[in-house]
Amino acid sequence: MNRWKAAFFILAGVILAAIAYLFILIGTSAESDALPKAKEQVGEVNYLTVNATKEDFEGIANTYIQKALKKEPLPVTLEVADDITLSSELTVFSKTIPVVMHFDPVVLEDGNLMLKQSSVEIGPLNIPPSTILKVLADSVNLPEWMIVRPKEEELFIDLSGLPISGDLQVKAKEFNLDKDEIILEIMIPYKNGGK
Repeated sequence: MNRWKAAFFILAGVILAAIAYLFILIGTSAESDALPKAKEQVGEVNYLTVNATKEDFEGIANTYIQKALKKEPLPVTLEVADDITLSSELTVFSKTIPVVMHFDPVVLEDGNLMLKQSSVEIGPLNIPPSTILKVLADSVNLPEWMIVRPKEEELFIDLSGLPISGDLQVKAKEFNLDKDEIILEIMIPYKNGGK
């Protein structure tokens, strides 16, 4: 065997070993952080119930995501249809690969939203969902109100932590995608100064 063939096989082995090491490193995840408690409103609160459609929620969510990630190099887009889809992309060896993560929404008792990952599509690659979530958490500086939990294969949306002006807070009451029925409760602090 000539030396060029030998050099090629050695180089190919080194590259494969580096890729395997990278996936092992990414795949090892530490314990997930504890979820934050919903922020409690202090004082008297007025409640406003809002019925939203999937399209409404998608528009609101993408507005907050784009505002929070405006300086991030990777795009992140949320789509609401039969499930909730989070789309982004990865660059591997100068090649851009689309990443599509599918989630099922669950309304928690405190009014926050837990997105349970149901599947993932990453070009032609077959990579575990927990690994993709770990890569997302490590490569994108997500806002504080989006908490990625790779080990649990879920994404926590802290609705009470959304940066809404006027000390308003949002809670989810119902999230039924089959019926296109999303009910949100907006808590408005009572201001006595106007009387």
